[in-house]
Amino acid sequence: MASQSVINSAAYHNGIRVADVPLADLGDAWNHSDRFIWVGLYEPSEQVLSFIQQAFGLHDLAIEDAHNAHQRPKLEVYDDSMFVVMRTAKLSAGGDRRIEFGETHMFLGPRYVITVRHGSLQSHVGVRARCESTPNLLAKGEGFVAHAVMDFVVDQYFPIIDALEAELDELEVHIFSGVSERSVTARIYHLRRDLLAIMQAVSPLIDVSSRLARTNSHLISADARPYFQDIHDHVVCIAGLVDSLQQLSQTALESNLALISVSQNDDTKRLAAWAAILAVPTLVAGLYGMNFKYMPETGWVWGYPASLAMMGLLCVALYMRFRSVDWL
Repeated sequence: MASQSVINSAAYHNGIRVADVPLADLGDAWNHSDRFIWVGLYEPSEQVLSFIQQAFGLHDLAIEDAHNAHQRPKLEVYDDSMFVVMRTAKLSAGGDRRIEFGETHMFLGPRYVITVRHGSLQSHVGVRARCESTPNLLAKGEGFVAHAVMDFVVDQYFPIIDALEAELDELEVHIFSGVSERSVTARIYHLRRDLLAIMQAVSPLIDVSSRLARTNSHLISADARPYFQDIHDHVVCIAGLVDSLQQLSQTALESNLALISVSQNDDTKRLAAWAAILAVPTLVAGLYGMNFKYMPETGWVWGYPASLAMMGLLCVALYMRFRSVDWL
């Protein structure tokens, strides 16, 4: 179980990977003051987290949050460590657009970074590889690693925003194409639900990234803080894009409902117009169908064709009138 939970565990010195560190040797490796440890875990068991806690002296509450997951994005500062929670997101691989959410928890302390992933987000292998390809930046230590992980998580939202924006554009074209469908309302509802979920995941990161960019903690060096300001700018940009899409989707929803209402009114007018047209021959036929003995024109040889002609003329006249006022 431990080998399945530990995705990667390595020690770094001056930005260079110097050793792979097994789980059992983490405590001894951390005692080397000239290197820092970077451990990546995926849905670890309680036993693995307990061992990690003993090795690095992590806080009980942070360990409990990392194990249970389902946490709101946040930053918690303890005596000599930090605990960061981020919501991760990605588009499903299937044909239907569906957003899969997960979590990344990060412990940041003197000479160590521990990431704990929950959910289906792709692994952090790409992050580690990019960091190792720039040893001059990786030499900045745990602060730069924390930035790289956060930057990776935040960047995953941009393709999702692009996909939601493309779907909204498609819905707008469909709405104003003249074909009103109630299924469009359901699609807009699901779109707005996804936007709300993204906003709930991103908006707390505005405060988290701002605090990390302005922190005086020794865990993040002065030359690493501007990188967190860059993350803050990205998060603010994403929140602004989501807010714009929420407003546009609300406008699209209202427009779709208004067009459906107009379409229903048009249908009602058509039905009313045809009912009025059909009421004329019904009235005449009903009048002469009462079988009274003394009625005008009942003994006239042209009475029947004259009645038909009158009904036809009245129907045509009403039809032309309703056409002129766009009821038909």
